[in-house]
Amino acid sequence: MFKTPSSTPPSGPTPQRGAAYDPANPPKGSLEGLVTGFAKALVGGSRRRPGLVLLMGLLLMALSGWAIATRLGISTDTNAMLSPDLPFERNHARFLEAFPELGGDLIVVVDGQTPALVARASDRLVTGLRAQKALFENAIDIAGLPFFRREGLLYLPEKELERLSVTLTRAQPFIAGLWADPSLRGLANVMELALGHGGEALAQAGEGNGAFTLAPVLDAMAEVTAATARGESARMAWSSVLGASQATGRPTRRFILVKPILDHASLAPAAKAISAIREIIEAGNLTPAHGVTVRITGSAALAQEELTSVRTGMDLAGIVTLTLVSVLLAIGLGSGRLIVGTFCTLVAGLLVTAGFATLAVGTLNLISVAFAVLFIGLSVDFGIHFGLRYREGRDNGLENDQALDQAAQGVGAPLFLAALCAAISFLAFLPTDYLGLAQLGLISGVGMFIAFLANLTLLPALLTVLPAKARTTFRHRDRAGSSLAQFPRRHPRGVLLVAALLALAALVPASATRFDFDPLNLRDPHGEAMATLLDVMGDPGIDPYSIDVLAPNLKEAARLTTALEALPEVKGVASLPALVPEDQDDKLLLIEDLAFVLGPSLSLKPLPPPSSAELSAARDRLARTLALAAGSSDKPAPPGTLADAAGRFAAALASMPADTALLDALDARLMDGLTDQLALFRDGLNATGVTEDDIPPALRSRYLSESGAARLEVFPRADLRNQAALEAFVAAVRKVAPEATGAPVLILEAGKTVMGAFLQAGVIGLALVIALLYLVLRSVRVVVLVLAPVALTGLFTLAGSALIGQAFNFANVIVLPLLVGLGVSGGIHVVGRERQEHDAVEALDSSTPRAVVFSALTTIGSFGSIALSSHPGTASMGVLLTLSIFLGLLCTLGILPALLAYWPTRYAFLKADSKAERS
Repeated sequence: MFKTPSSTPPSGPTPQRGAAYDPANPPKGSLEGLVTGFAKALVGGSRRRPGLVLLMGLLLMALSGWAIATRLGISTDTNAMLSPDLPFERNHARFLEAFPELGGDLIVVVDGQTPALVARASDRLVTGLRAQKALFENAIDIAGLPFFRREGLLYLPEKELERLSVTLTRAQPFIAGLWADPSLRGLANVMELALGHGGEALAQAGEGNGAFTLAPVLDAMAEVTAATARGESARMAWSSVLGASQATGRPTRRFILVKPILDHASLAPAAKAISAIREIIEAGNLTPAHGVTVRITGSAALAQEELTSVRTGMDLAGIVTLTLVSVLLAIGLGSGRLIVGTFCTLVAGLLVTAGFATLAVGTLNLISVAFAVLFIGLSVDFGIHFGLRYREGRDNGLENDQALDQAAQGVGAPLFLAALCAAISFLAFLPTDYLGLAQLGLISGVGMFIAFLANLTLLPALLTVLPAKARTTFRHRDRAGSSLAQFPRRHPRGVLLVAALLALAALVPASATRFDFDPLNLRDPHGEAMATLLDVMGDPGIDPYSIDVLAPNLKEAARLTTALEALPEVKGVASLPALVPEDQDDKLLLIEDLAFVLGPSLSLKPLPPPSSAELSAARDRLARTLALAAGSSDKPAPPGTLADAAGRFAAALASMPADTALLDALDARLMDGLTDQLALFRDGLNATGVTEDDIPPALRSRYLSESGAARLEVFPRADLRNQAALEAFVAAVRKVAPEATGAPVLILEAGKTVMGAFLQAGVIGLALVIALLYLVLRSVRVVVLVLAPVALTGLFTLAGSALIGQAFNFANVIVLPLLVGLGVSGGIHVVGRERQEHDAVEALDSSTPRAVVFSALTTIGSFGSIALSSHPGTASMGVLLTLSIFLGLLCTLGILPALLAYWPTRYAFLKADSKAERS
């Protein structure tokens, strides 16, 4: 009733046109025969002693589980990914040895409505951070250093200092009145004096040269008053009103440089430090509702955010993978017992592989942790091929033992060959300088042998205890893969012509494939750390693409600075000498003149705060004074004039309800930060001049090491997110300083190293796979047939990545070398079945195409699910893996059958010759 494929060679002598031996039953002396015999022995022993095999499997799982729980660690230190012996890594190590405080930092970015709010928030954060010695080595608010309070005016450009001097001199009466009484009461007194005695002249004098005028001040006060009346939060920005500039950046933004103590043994090295910062933020009400926004970025925060993104994506991928693989196995295997056996084998193999990883490396890195995903996808493939060949035997009427033996006979050698090819592709990473990937290669390479052994021992033992039932309604012809494969077999010329045309067409987009060297593009741009970094990159002194140059001393640093600043690619160079202000003598004279005018006013002792009654009376007086200044004309005053501003301020005061609490809030908001800003001016009037020795240690240590080595921080002129600009910047700086380091150098050199590692591994893997295939298959033609789909898959993958706009990067480039080892699997099974059956028709009507289809689909389910990750690097890896596996399936079952029909293996002649002899 059922057609049973022959598993033995046809009777009679070996035909002369055929091979020296029949692949359906290879001689024991041949390598293929040895592998097949080994596979049969494993399966036969497992089915004869299933209890012992299952007991040994449970024991290995238990030991592996104990080792994993007690010995296996994970290191998140990305600095250990590449060989420390690489020249650029040695340069970077020397730099960090000289300046250890510059690595693994956090940057706390404080933004606020006013400079006063920002200053208070920064002080609170720094105080809180320095109190937690167990989590932070240091926390520095450079803009808030006492040094800059005293010498800050010297860092302004001379013309800016002249403008400020003129403004403050004109504002002296205004400043004196509010310093003595910083309240609505003092403001009413000042306005009565100013607007009652030449206020218009005070408002208009000096226009066009930046001198102080009252109109903008009253405009700002009107806006704050109107917002307060509406119940909104608004405050006076006195630094802007008084024309103040901040030498260290924006007045309403500060950067706190934090050195956390990282725990690299944890999956979240900076988690405790970041949590502590957030607790300080919450406890201090440093929130937008209180006029302050605090964000965290820096290398440690970026790494932490990336780990969280990857882990979250992997968790989702795990759920999706489990669901998809379960559904596909249910459809593909068609037997509950077979599904259970395959899953149990998968779990056992994964545990044992993880146990091996514990013994071999002890500590996983951020790349080698991916061995689990790779193992799941590949081990399931082995189980599907063995299970479907076993299922085929059961459905063809064989007893359970016979079906297991036939499966071992049929897929033992192809499975071993596929496992060995995959292992070679992984192990080819061992000699490279990419240590992170070498570790993954070792674990995954050995894992392939574990998967092979598990599927030929544990799975047969499980199927002996829980045998799959034969399907009585089964039809031998398997539509799942044969329909796809039979069409190209029937129309080989047309299919091969189309394939050739597609290959030629793919050459154009494939040549446009690019590699994205920038690791920032692998991060989620919507995460706080990355979004904050992108936001602050334009601020002075904040550029993640600056290059660091280490000079042996300050004299050499001066020479290098001159040479670097002459480069057109360089925007500027920060160094210890650059921290000394220029033109100090002229600036000190300006400050001395300003101190003569402003100093006495800022030496008075302020009056006590007014009472509620005094505030109410002051508001009424101020409103009357402003109304008089606005005039009584029905015609609106021109915008920007004193009359217009006074009228708006008066109207805002009139709109306020008679509420004591609201009036207190208005007084606080109008005067908020005034005293702080005036005190900053007062301290700045005491400037004495700056030398290199005067630079505070917190800042000095960032540019001069204890040994006397000097750091030069070189900033680019162009946007280095453009790779061509990055390469040009690095090349230009290295001509002056060959041992330069920093992010651009590391990005460029790491990219070259990684690409070199993949190229090296690809060449080694391809050479070894070709040699292995020839040694086992003993035919150049068969080797070509197996590798042809792989070559086409690689070409189409390159073209497809370019067409969808997906660049290769540090995360997804692993797809290319894996194509060699993993891509041959389908071809090995299809060609191997054709050799065993001696007929492509029989081979394509068997369970093999179905196994290839569902192996590919389960692999897509395993790898493709990570495309759902929010982490761009991980998602891109999922996209390209899915694309390459899908294209590999089409090439294996769409083009390989046409090749077999047009250029069959010589073993295909055995069947025809045997029939002729028997007739």
